[in-house]
Amino acid sequence: MNTPGHLTDKTDQIDKTTILVAITDLFFYTKVRDALRQPDYQLEKARTQQDIVDRALSANPGVIIFDMNDLTLNAFQALEKLKADPQLKGIPTLAFANHEEVDTWNRAKALGVTKIVSRNEFSARTRALVEELMAGHVVKS
Repeated sequence: MNTPGHLTDKTDQIDKTTILVAITDLFFYTKVRDALRQPDYQLEKARTQQDIVDRALSANPGVIIFDMNDLTLNAFQALEKLKADPQLKGIPTLAFANHEEVDTWNRAKALGVTKIVSRNEFSARTRALVEELMAGHVVKS
């Protein structure tokens, strides 16, 4: 089955959901990797700013995850580009940020992030948050 956000693994025919991970912080990337283990999810890691849009176009992810506090990858710029592209603007986005940075939260919401949570909530509920977005049962944060 090749529907948006899904890849069919030709070797074992397991249907996988692709998650694009725009996180360079090793601690949080490890949290994502551990929470979204195989065989359910195929992780695509964006290593550069341009990777975010390029991989979103090529991998057709079911969700894109952003660290709004990442100094290497500018999540705000990436959100602007994604939301401006008719092909990409419908991809659900999950973001996390320091809970004390109100301006960061407000800016992310204004740019159309699907859901933003604190760093602590993200760490504790990564898989549940991704599954919530995939199911479309998201209460806007």
